[in-house]
Amino acid sequence: MCSRYNLTSPPEAVRAYFGYSDTPNFPARYNIAPTQPIAVVARDREGTRRFRLMRWGLLPSFVKDPKQFPTLINARSEYVLVKASFRNAMRWRRCLVPADGFYEWTGEKGKRRPFLLRPREPHLIAFAGIYERWDREGRRDRLCGNPDLRFKPNRIAVA
Repeated sequence: MCSRYNLTSPPEAVRAYFGYSDTPNFPARYNIAPTQPIAVVARDREGTRRFRLMRWGLLPSFVKDPKQFPTLINARSEYVLVKASFRNAMRWRRCLVPADGFYEWTGEKGKRRPFLLRPREPHLIAFAGIYERWDREGRRDRLCGNPDLRFKPNRIAVA
């Protein structure tokens, strides 16, 4: 996954596309960045799709002090089942991250420019996500990380 994306579709369109019954009201967001709250769709214990707000940045459940561990925003697909940071989340806590498009940066260092990539038709897309529940001072936070998409020239990106 890239490090910036947008979600500008109205809440009703997101609810209809992803099939959850919650009725959140959220504003259009044009530049969603790591560490910010993000919309995700995850299944609850009964298997029902639910809308959730989570913080973008995964802290594995084994972390005791978040200041001593970097926040993980991407998980490379070839490592999610073998690295301890992602293994349990990948097996048990998967989610979808709704988006309308994402930004890719091109150009040389110092002169890089963002380009918004999105479907030709105004359709929603979703990134695969994993999340952890992290207990901090008796408060449980949900933290989300996203498997990393790598782009190759002349290939179509599928999200």
